[in-house]
Amino acid sequence: MLFLCLLFMSGGEGKDLGRIVSSLHPLERKVLPFVGKHNDVRSLVAASGLSETEVSRAVGWLSSKGLVESKESSRDVVELGSNGKIYAKDLLPERRFLEALKVAGSGSASISAVKKTARLSDEELNICLGILKRAKAVDIRKDRELVCIITEQGRRLVSSGFAAESFIRKSFPVDVVALSAAEKSVLSELRSRKDIVRVSSVKDVQVTLSSLGREVLARGIAADVADKVTSDMLRSGSWKGKEFRRYDLLAPVSRVFGGRKQHYRRFLEDVREKFIALGFTEMTGPVVETEFWNMDALYMPQFHSARDIHQAYYVKEPKYSKSLPKDVVMKVKAAHETGVSESRGWRYSFDVQRTHRHVLRSQDTSISPRTLASPELKVPGKYFQMVRCFRYDVIDATHLADFNQIGGFVVGEGINFRHLVGLLRMFAREFADADEIKVTPAYFPFTEPSAALYAKHPEIGWIELGGSGIFRPEMMHSLGVKEPVIAWGIGVERVAMFKLGLKDIRQLFSHDLSFLRNIKVV
Repeated sequence: MLFLCLLFMSGGEGKDLGRIVSSLHPLERKVLPFVGKHNDVRSLVAASGLSETEVSRAVGWLSSKGLVESKESSRDVVELGSNGKIYAKDLLPERRFLEALKVAGSGSASISAVKKTARLSDEELNICLGILKRAKAVDIRKDRELVCIITEQGRRLVSSGFAAESFIRKSFPVDVVALSAAEKSVLSELRSRKDIVRVSSVKDVQVTLSSLGREVLARGIAADVADKVTSDMLRSGSWKGKEFRRYDLLAPVSRVFGGRKQHYRRFLEDVREKFIALGFTEMTGPVVETEFWNMDALYMPQFHSARDIHQAYYVKEPKYSKSLPKDVVMKVKAAHETGVSESRGWRYSFDVQRTHRHVLRSQDTSISPRTLASPELKVPGKYFQMVRCFRYDVIDATHLADFNQIGGFVVGEGINFRHLVGLLRMFAREFADADEIKVTPAYFPFTEPSAALYAKHPEIGWIELGGSGIFRPEMMHSLGVKEPVIAWGIGVERVAMFKLGLKDIRQLFSHDLSFLRNIKVV
């Protein structure tokens, strides 16, 4: 108990020097006495014998206690790259080129011969020729092969040397601001070449004692302060009467970002769990779909402009499917051409080959006719799907080219439009936490009547969350279902914007680490 009292006494008593001194970390105790004599981190590292990381931590802690004041500045420094270090010991490629050319008979030689004598790579050779041509140090002529001739300017350069040679023999690192105008010009040229010099930004931290820091130093800092209790201390009892460092439980600490699920993924899992808890059965289907299930089975005419709003991606290869159920295709064909019961159909010639065309799924409702036509359909029954869909669209704050949709249907005797409206309102409140909701008339080729669900976002305004309706009898007859079916499709990403408090749908897939660390997870 005595140990706990000593260890966890909290600070916050103002400028009580005793409490401040007793709370100093061992690194702070080693660095603080040198601050008055040294005013930057690098000199403090040399004086204290600590690493730069340890000194930087100590300075940060001392600054938070008000014992020192630190100011950070940055400067650009030049250092030699790997090639620069080689050329500083050896010779620059252009120097080797000229010297090899100078010693060659009449001062001329084939470029291939000079390359071999000067030990140049292809890259170095090309750079040499460019530099020396600009400096008018060589002439190049075409004989049986390219011949290079040294000029008088080239001979003078061999004698006087290149400005770049003097530069790379400097004592590095060098501050850019300390360079003359001529040296900066040389630096600019060398930076265009492969890894001869590197320019980087260096941060300098200037540290000065505050008035409180001077008071603490004048009072004195004990070096023999225990930072922790060891098992040996407890066994021997040597902890009794020993001075322990005071811990300030109110001191700011670094935030720890533990692992957690991505915010949008967690939201989707929550939606799935709620649907299952409500008694719905989940449906699935392929991403690469056919026009048949994606549009035709939903009683969307093949020639109609209603298909344009789907902006579907068509698959190039394989172009057509070979696995559609022929009997269902023929029933759908008949419904389109001549109708069923009192319906006259769309009155056109249904293209059976086109209905086999592959597309990327453009709507979640494509899964519904698959289930409705399945012998495993249960009546009455409640079904839902949550799937990825694809449409070529202009990406903005509320639209994406690929997106999740959630939808489904309820089938059973006595199901009507009132049940549908009740479900829509429940979905908007349960999944989006929307306060203001409205259901308005709409048009969808496969439902009649049809309705759209809107909710008011606190910042963006009214947003359409999805569409709904009662599946048309032409569609149900083709799929062999006699009972009424209410259906809906909701843009789950827009619902997520409500729940997560986002204004831009693209933030659902953000890679910004700061955003991911701070976004709420529901």
